[in-house]
Amino acid sequence: MKKIAFIGLGHMGEPMARNLLKNGSRLIVSDINQEKLKVFKGFGAIVAEKNFMSEQPEIIITMLPSGKEVRQIYESYIFPHLKSHQLLVDCSTIDVETTRQLALKAQDKKAYMIDAPVSGGVAGAEAGTLTFMVGGNTQAIEQVKPILLQMGKNIIHVGETGNGQAVKICNNMMLAIQMISVAEGFALAEKLNLPASALFEVASKASGQCWSLTQYCPEPNLVPNSPANKNFAPGFTTAMMLKDLRLSQQTAQNVGTATPLGAMATMLYTTHYNLAGGQLDFSSIIRLIKGQFGQQVQ
Repeated sequence: MKKIAFIGLGHMGEPMARNLLKNGSRLIVSDINQEKLKVFKGFGAIVAEKNFMSEQPEIIITMLPSGKEVRQIYESYIFPHLKSHQLLVDCSTIDVETTRQLALKAQDKKAYMIDAPVSGGVAGAEAGTLTFMVGGNTQAIEQVKPILLQMGKNIIHVGETGNGQAVKICNNMMLAIQMISVAEGFALAEKLNLPASALFEVASKASGQCWSLTQYCPEPNLVPNSPANKNFAPGFTTAMMLKDLRLSQQTAQNVGTATPLGAMATMLYTTHYNLAGGQLDFSSIIRLIKGQFGQQVQ
């Protein structure tokens, strides 16, 4: 069994690391939260706050908030001690440029870095059903695949390192736009005295169909697992969606691509975040569209 270092025990990282332990992995954990480290020590993990490389892990997995933290961990703790046999797996959602720069530095040390951002939210992390969008060397991915399958259900190889981040950013920009469109449809239906159930019955079988409608509907009691059924308790928070949208706009600007609906979605989610905070599910954007914060979106 390979020895794995897991850095970052946040909302996503904690359940992912728990699943590795449940599946019998030899795990080293590192995080700034001392209480979480104590919990994982009780589970049988090796605790190493910053000197995790001294434990000689064969695979190093990072799950961190942004490119800034990923770069800091790599440059301060990983690269100075990296050996060619060690594999780097970044499951964070960060900018493509940082990912590719770090991958080149790893390559200079004759090691491989792959990016493997995830889809599925906290619920998917807890259930071990995440989808990994993986970019990098095919042989390295084959070595890591059994580890990823302890945390998820689907592993999709999307090309070179950095492509995982690219797919995640594009997908989530599309998702945000689609969720806003669904929210607008239900907001208009309400003003027309059209029952939400009637719109759902037609649109879910017609050309308005999309995942945001049929699997994650922002109107309550129309689909089984919608956060709307639980007052928008999050599966994927507004803060996380806004982060991904901002990455999409930064990336679009860097490569000179126009994404006008992506830009509008970013503006709307920024307004929603400022009014409602970031901890509700991203589908709660319907509250902004319906004017439930005392102002109507124009």
